Amino acid sequence: MSNKDELSQGAKQRFVETAARAKNPAESLSYQSYKAPSGEEFKLICRTKADADSKLLKWAFKLAEINVGPYYKQLKMGWQPKIKSAELNKNWARYLVAQNEKKENVAYAMFRFDMDHGDSVLYCYEMQVAEEYRRKGLGKFIMSILEDCARLWRLEKVMLTVLNNNEPSISFFNQLGYVKDEISPDVLEQADYQILSKSMLS
Repeated sequence: MSNKDELSQGAKQRFVETAARAKNPAESLSYQSYKAPSGEEFKLICRTKADADSKLLKWAFKLAEINVGPYYKQLKMGWQPKIKSAELNKNWARYLVAQNEKKENVAYAMFRFDMDHGDSVLYCYEMQVAEEYRRKGLGKFIMSILEDCARLWRLEKVMLTVLNNNEPSISFFNQLGYVKDEISPDVLEQADYQILSKSMLS
């Protein structure tokens, strides 16, 4: 490996570590409010797992169970609530949460900053919107904030994993410019999921 490659990897790692140390990595972005085409207004909050109360974490799990549980149940792996709950409670977890005018949680993304196969990335582990609040642009807005956050901290990609049988989610992310990443399992691996990414380099 050349010095240039070593420096490049070292710089990438430093960008990730700097972003991970920030209490609110989206603080300097205009993310705090969103107005839907319908006129509804939403407030967005960014929380670390340590700053998220148990009520928020339980709600996040329940929404994931409602939204993607049925897709998992169609697969051999099935829905594994203990594993999903453990994922949502990781110490490194960051939450971007949308609330309606009644201050009720209605959508969220759970993400982290990481190195993945040599790339500096913002990895989105969950992006869930309550059914009655879909088709209002909330999901698209949340993803745009994650992308802005990745660019702010000079990361290379936003990455995420989606189940192969979850066609609505695949279509949603494709429309936002996400494509199958080079590390996504190939056909021969017969995986139940694919890894999508979007480059933040421009």
